[in-house]
Amino acid sequence: MSVHRSLRVAEAVREVVATAILTEVSDPRVRNVTVLSAEVTPDLRYAKVFFTVTGDDREEKRVMHGLQSARGFLQKKIAARLQTRITPELRFEIDNSARRTMEILKSIELSIAEDNIARSQSAESTGHAEDDGIESETD
Repeated sequence: MSVHRSLRVAEAVREVVATAILTEVSDPRVRNVTVLSAEVTPDLRYAKVFFTVTGDDREEKRVMHGLQSARGFLQKKIAARLQTRITPELRFEIDNSARRTMEILKSIELSIAEDNIARSQSAESTGHAEDDGIESETD
């Protein structure tokens, strides 16, 4: 299989799954889901669908169970769209990269705030304000 074909099939899988989740899957467990991407094996036998969920870990587990239940329905949709000899078997994986990014940003902001507090306390204990490099004008 060509890499180009695998990429096209992966994009078609992502598109079909995302659209079906939004418009056709009636399972109440499958809510607040964003399909981010899909990867297809070179032989087109398996497709890994990456998604994210708005909510906590409990909500992620509920969505995963709902997607597993809807897997056959989603594979039929993919089969109709691709019209290939082999329909990829779907596997779902939670992509927590956005959550990890937010946690890292919060950690950085907290570190900056703590550093600013430490600097102001240090300046207060020495009896003068920190020089920020801006000269004040005097008349």
